[in-house]
Amino acid sequence: MRKVQLEAIETEKRNLFFDYLLIADESEEIVRAYINDGEMFSICCEGKIAGVVLFTFHSNGIVELKNIALTEDYRGKGLGKIVVNEAFDLYKIKGLNKMIVGTANSSIDNLAFYQKLGFRMVEIKKDFFKNYPTPIYENGIRAMDMVMFEKEL
Repeated sequence: MRKVQLEAIETEKRNLFFDYLLIADESEEIVRAYINDGEMFSICCEGKIAGVVLFTFHSNGIVELKNIALTEDYRGKGLGKIVVNEAFDLYKIKGLNKMIVGTANSSIDNLAFYQKLGFRMVEIKKDFFKNYPTPIYENGIRAMDMVMFEKEL
């Protein structure tokens, strides 16, 4: 198991990590709308930046996993699972009671990833990705709807 550390990124330094956020969210416009919200962490593995994760906060003790992105060299090695599990612990200690996350209907790997972590599907936001300036295709499927998941902490 690789050693993974989350390091908080100050708001004024977040733009330095903009390209990482674009790995998971292809719309620069959308990323610019949330980059300064919530808490953002760099994901460090063996002394190198492997990616970023950003969380936003809602009422009623809900934290949203807004963006998690790993560079290609670090995908498929269990780092995402470690990061999300650490976030479960972190936000439970902070008194939050639920984590939510959304992903595209076309993001087959993400749909499996979140369910393996214990998230449950709770909502479909129809036509969510129609607002994106450029259509997104994954696995030969156009991203149209946002599938929302939640997990009790």
